[in-house]
Amino acid sequence: MTAERQRENVRTAAPALAALARAHELVLAHGNGPQVGLLALQAAAYTEVEPYPLDVLGAQTQGMIGYFLEQELGNYLDRDTPFAVLLTMIEVDPADPAFQNPTKFVGPVYDQPQADKLAEEKGWAFKKDGQAWRRVVPSPEPHRIFEIRPIRGLLDHDVIVICAGGGGVPVMFDPESDHTLVGVEAVIDKDLASQLLARDVSADLLVLATDVDAVYTNWGTPHQERLGRVTPAELRAMSFAAGSMGPKVEAVVRFVEATGKRAAIGALDDIEAIVEGSAGTQVVAG
Repeated sequence: MTAERQRENVRTAAPALAALARAHELVLAHGNGPQVGLLALQAAAYTEVEPYPLDVLGAQTQGMIGYFLEQELGNYLDRDTPFAVLLTMIEVDPADPAFQNPTKFVGPVYDQPQADKLAEEKGWAFKKDGQAWRRVVPSPEPHRIFEIRPIRGLLDHDVIVICAGGGGVPVMFDPESDHTLVGVEAVIDKDLASQLLARDVSADLLVLATDVDAVYTNWGTPHQERLGRVTPAELRAMSFAAGSMGPKVEAVVRFVEATGKRAAIGALDDIEAIVEGSAGTQVVAG
């Protein structure tokens, strides 16, 4: 999790993304789980102030990762290529059932006495993660991207836009404070936020680039089978792990069902072929 290692990872991805940017309008979203985890660990080591809330940590990581992406991708493109990194807030519903059942692990691991003490002191929820205990927070549905109009405006001027990092900064209108906009201690799933972004900018294609070449059924067993071209209905009839491929499958299914356009999941190294339709798992309306 050093700054240089993170930069190296972005630098590895940059050539493939630059090739896309030369041929297509490009909007980039990204994850931030490890980075938020690192900031949480750093906060835990400094006890003079209360830990910063997750919405603030999410905003910090959007700036950091966006900076790496813009700089390294720009090094592979013409010097006059315009970029914009947008701090992105996404609205969630205070009545979302996710707030009654936190499931998203964040931050460091604790033993049970430590977890019990923090739960009492800070009101945090904890669940067992393997042999240890970790804080869990809600993962509510994304409903509205506040910065969608400037994102569209930038695309109209051929700007490469980097936004919605880490699923966006979760915010809501507080019904108890005259509907004041406030940050939320939650984590929005990055794949679900990305499909909302793709729909809102009328994207022709949503690609979820990951570290496997496609979606597989029975993953990790002798019976695993690669999925090539599938429909949303076929994917909904299958089962995928909630902690890995499940959210990605749900995201592409939602996008195709809502738009009738194409979505795909596959390896970043294959992204040009994925866009062309010859690699990854291609999800089509029918």
